[in-house]
Amino acid sequence: MPLAPGVSWARFGSETLLFSDDDAKPAATASRGARIPYREEEVTKEQLHVVVQHGRTFQDHNPDVPVLHDRGRFLLVKLDPQKAKRLATKHETCYGLMPLAENQAVFEVRQQAAARAPVAFVQELVNKVNRTSLEKDLTKLVSFDSRHSTSTGFAEAAAWARQQLKTMGFQTRQQTVNVNGVNSRNIIADKPGQNSSPATRKVVIVCAHLDSVNLSGGPSAKAPGADDNGSGSAGLLEIARAFREHRASDDLRFILFGGEEQGLFGSKHYVGALSATERRKIRAVVNMDMIGSLNSDTRSVLLEGSPLSQAVIDGLSEAGATYTQLSIETSLSPFASDHVPFINAQIPAVLTIEGADNTNENIHSAKDTIDKIDYETALDILRMNVAFVATEIGKVP
Repeated sequence: MPLAPGVSWARFGSETLLFSDDDAKPAATASRGARIPYREEEVTKEQLHVVVQHGRTFQDHNPDVPVLHDRGRFLLVKLDPQKAKRLATKHETCYGLMPLAENQAVFEVRQQAAARAPVAFVQELVNKVNRTSLEKDLTKLVSFDSRHSTSTGFAEAAAWARQQLKTMGFQTRQQTVNVNGVNSRNIIADKPGQNSSPATRKVVIVCAHLDSVNLSGGPSAKAPGADDNGSGSAGLLEIARAFREHRASDDLRFILFGGEEQGLFGSKHYVGALSATERRKIRAVVNMDMIGSLNSDTRSVLLEGSPLSQAVIDGLSEAGATYTQLSIETSLSPFASDHVPFINAQIPAVLTIEGADNTNENIHSAKDTIDKIDYETALDILRMNVAFVATEIGKVP
């Protein structure tokens, strides 16, 4: 519908807010699964900012900032531009902050795509996703009191995960990562493709951060990190298990990062060490961070990337529509997880994360426990990711 002169809009999923030059005050509406927004306030367009947050971290750090519209991971807030600039770089792994652009789709809910016939070999791989092994791996990960990036628990969890990948037949290696002057590590596992020469093969990366954190308790406090990010790490092992005997055309790589919670140290280090040739070989990166919480009455996944990631978003959306019953949300505003360093290096990467993730208020604390995991949500996100990866790396006879 055409808008009157001087009127602009911002879309938050199924809700659209309208603004005029004379009155930038949005309509205050509540959303299912989200907190009730603040009362309406007088605000200029320059004061309108979008927050993309992990959990409720922006609101926890800045309880005095008026929230004009609340859609869980995404907020519209009122902030002085200078204060917004200061906050934007303060907590890189907790939230992102940017001015609201005119006529901006902050995030969108995709219409259910028309059903497509599943591809036989892809369906076979999807069917290998198994709750029993996923639950067993997640139980092991939360058995460490903490997986803080520089802790003994993290080192033991990393060694255990590397052994799991090695036992599956992957070529594994460890990459040392400096986290504020103390060593952590990335675990990398490769499965070379079978087609043509290594120089001409592309690579698809599946990644997740292995570390956990308890922000209020400090490095030595209990931090089970069941959802953030035991779910993504156990999910990575489950995807690896599905592909361990698959003969693909292109290369497949799995990476468990350390240092994510302190500032994306692991992924920044990995991307920074890549040569220009290695960067060009990467076809797609699928990052999993918090895939195990059901935050509303509908199982959903958010696919978060940037414009250069659009083909990956579209491929994941098609995989989700064909092989799962997930509701698909998309965003081109990437923040606060390990897909960001890849995107900054012009490598197409997408975060796959549970829908409405920041109505989950247990993360970054001792309350992020395994009893709160919804395995069906995690399994469906894994099925979507397996289907996408299988389509990308192909199959040889």
